[in-house]
Amino acid sequence: MTDASVTLNSAKLAADDLFRRKRLIALAVPALALAYLVYIAISFDVAGLTRRASLNNAAILASDTWSYKVHVTRDNRRGGTTYAIEGERKGTYEEGTRPAWINDESDDALIIDLGEGHVVQFLPDNAAVYDVPGFGRIETQLVDGSIRTNLTEPIPDWINLSDKRITITTEAGRMSMTRTRTEVLRYFAGWEMFWFTLDSPYHGRSFTEIAVGDRIDPTRGNLSGAVSDIWNNGMWRHKDVAWAMGETILMAFLGTFGAAIIALPLAFLAARNFAPLALVRGFTRRIFDFLRGVDALIWTVVLARAFGPGPLTGALAILVTDSGTFGKIFSESLENVDEKQIEGVSSTGAKPLQRYRFGVIPQVVPVLLAQILYFLESNTRSATIIGAITGGGIGLLLTQAIQTQKDWEEVAYYIVLVILMVMVMDWFSGWLRGRLIGRKD
Repeated sequence: MTDASVTLNSAKLAADDLFRRKRLIALAVPALALAYLVYIAISFDVAGLTRRASLNNAAILASDTWSYKVHVTRDNRRGGTTYAIEGERKGTYEEGTRPAWINDESDDALIIDLGEGHVVQFLPDNAAVYDVPGFGRIETQLVDGSIRTNLTEPIPDWINLSDKRITITTEAGRMSMTRTRTEVLRYFAGWEMFWFTLDSPYHGRSFTEIAVGDRIDPTRGNLSGAVSDIWNNGMWRHKDVAWAMGETILMAFLGTFGAAIIALPLAFLAARNFAPLALVRGFTRRIFDFLRGVDALIWTVVLARAFGPGPLTGALAILVTDSGTFGKIFSESLENVDEKQIEGVSSTGAKPLQRYRFGVIPQVVPVLLAQILYFLESNTRSATIIGAITGGGIGLLLTQAIQTQKDWEEVAYYIVLVILMVMVMDWFSGWLRGRLIGRKD
């Protein structure tokens, strides 16, 4: 066999080997990807999650964020019916008054018209009837502590029935009956009583009536009285919300700039060109690693145990975490300064502190300010979550609203405020960055 034949065979064997490897890789990658997806499905119990998912509950929650409910509630133990917006005390109609879509055509029945042909009747002896268009009449009654109905199998999925409770959910509203009460909820679009509660004389008045109309409350002027009632709104708590927003911004501000003040001098000890001793540099850098290696939420829990809850604890958590992050960023910036500028300042006879002040700081200020302002914007968002743990700021109000499982319109309100706050902080940091550093068009 000639050398040319040997070379040709070797090349062919190498090509075949390369082809087999590529084919093996082409088969192995999809197999590994499939195995990984199967592992995820098992680990995260995707099948169980799918079984537990309730699109109906998700739809109710979503509608609660942009609408409000009027509660018509009958006490099944003591008797009597109340009418309240969102079931709140401040939203309860005064005795003898009620919404126009509720009437009593007789002494024995209370007629609740939910619209589109949906009618609920509260009858004597803890009985109720719901006329559902296209389905028929649903009769319910509380007898000896158990729910009795005229429903037969199969029961629609929009009806949740047991011997202790029945809930009927339709596009017009919701009716439920338990041992203690029978309740009907009717939804309306909007955030009712966002400005004035029912006990305010300005509720239901137009802006024109308040601004230029006759005096509504004899004891105070229209504008001053309206502003006072808005500010002290007992349901939407505008005064508390404004204070909480201020606490959140203050947490972010104190934590961010406090961390920058602490990190800057320590950064000189971690920079190679300013701290010649390797032991000092290594020790300082490990401190930075420790501070930023523990998440701000963990520091929040630790500091809350040490100092108690409050917005100051949240600011300290941000300060501790950002001190480590700023220390690393600042030390790297210091290691990249131009030595010629420092030498130029030194040639004038400047002392060490003057060399730092006029030869180093002007070089790193643009980078430092850009990072500080970016973290200020980012920490504004983080302060919302930290506040939920430390018991301060808008995060606390947001958590409380979520935990009630009923005031989802307030949850939406707080989320909108957080988004607006972040947008304002983004604009402010950009404007301040432009003023301090300058813009490049």
